[in-house]
Amino acid sequence: MEVRIYYEDTDCGGVVYYANYLKYFERARTHFLEEHGLSVSGLIQQGTEFRVTKVELAYRSAAMYGETLVVETRVEANRRIAMSFSHRIRERSSQRLVVEGSATLVVVDSHGKIKRIPPPILQALRIPTDSQASPC
Repeated sequence: MEVRIYYEDTDCGGVVYYANYLKYFERARTHFLEEHGLSVSGLIQQGTEFRVTKVELAYRSAAMYGETLVVETRVEANRRIAMSFSHRIRERSSQRLVVEGSATLVVVDSHGKIKRIPPPILQALRIPTDSQASPC
C-alpha cells in the first residue's frame, strides 16, 4: 500500500510526525484484510471486531513531506484469539527503510468480549487452524 506524505502529516520541520505511522499501520491492515477478501465493516456487521493490544515501532530514518511511502504488511503469528501483523515502511523511490513495527490484535464480539478467531478469517489469511497446526 502506498502513502503520499502531505504537509498535514509532518511537524514544523517537514518530518512525518511519529504517531502518524500508527495510522499508516492501521490503513495497511485494513487494506491487507480487504486484499484477502475480508471487509472490516462486514466483519463488524457479523459481530467480529479487532482491538489492538500491543504495538511496537522502530524508527529507522525520517520520512519527509512530499515523499511516497510503501507499507508492507503480513501476518506474523497467531494464537486462538490474537493475530500479530508486521509492518515495514520504505520510501518508494530509494527503498530506504523508514519504520518497522508490529501490532497484535485480539478478536472481540460486538460487546467487546474476547473470542476465538473465526475459521473464515484464518482461512482467508492463510493461517493454519488448530486442527491443521503441527504438534510441535
